[in-house]
Amino acid sequence: MTDSAIVLAEGDSHFPPGIHSFDFADWFSGLTGTALAHMFTTITFVVWATVAILIAFFLWAYRKPQIVPTKKQWMAESAYGFIRNTVAIDLMGKKDGVRFAPYLATLFIFILLMNFWAIVPGIQISPMSHIAFPAMLAVLSWGIYMFVGIKQHGLGKFLKMTCVPPGAPAFIYPLLIPIEFLQNIILRPVTLALRLFANMFAGHLILLVFILGGFEMLNSSNVFIQGLSVFSFAMGIGMTLFELIVILLQAYVFTLLTGMYIQGSLADEH
Repeated sequence: MTDSAIVLAEGDSHFPPGIHSFDFADWFSGLTGTALAHMFTTITFVVWATVAILIAFFLWAYRKPQIVPTKKQWMAESAYGFIRNTVAIDLMGKKDGVRFAPYLATLFIFILLMNFWAIVPGIQISPMSHIAFPAMLAVLSWGIYMFVGIKQHGLGKFLKMTCVPPGAPAFIYPLLIPIEFLQNIILRPVTLALRLFANMFAGHLILLVFILGGFEMLNSSNVFIQGLSVFSFAMGIGMTLFELIVILLQAYVFTLLTGMYIQGSLADEH
């Protein structure tokens, strides 16, 4: 249950929820002081918790690696092997796939865990529903894409491969080159970030609508409207299960598209 839902259930007049819904300041201020408390939001907590969980899990899983994997080692290797085999090697071949598998696997697991917070009771928001986080990951992937392409082919050849469609007649180059440049160089990180952000933000809003709507109907003086709150809560539970599918899918799609971009920068022809 989100902070806003608790406020609404208790009949507080501060509704609809605002930016205060994402703060831990109420309890954190007593520990560290008011100024620092208002800097420590739910999103900040979720990001640091995600990093800590990932570091702790992999250190724990590989503390004493065995030739025959233990259960914890198997879990870590399965997560890495899934992306290595289905994305990196499938797209780039074994040599380049193994080379970029660590980055792609880290990207997938990080996004997956960050997305998962969207359905955790008491949190129910993913940092990926704030555009800054998908944007930074997209810029990072775009930077690798550009660096690998330029290193592999040289700046001139890479730009030619990226911006000049093979087989196109020369007289339409003035039209095609700006379009290809915009599509392949400028817009790739934009679309990569927006796809993840929009899906996670939309899911967050849908869950809030049904959950907060249920509490609003429950507080109504009309018995019929109070009864409808059951339907709203049921839809909230159903959409939470649907959101779980979106969480998995969006992490995989972001990783897959990153792998496709890197593979394109390595290829001799686009």
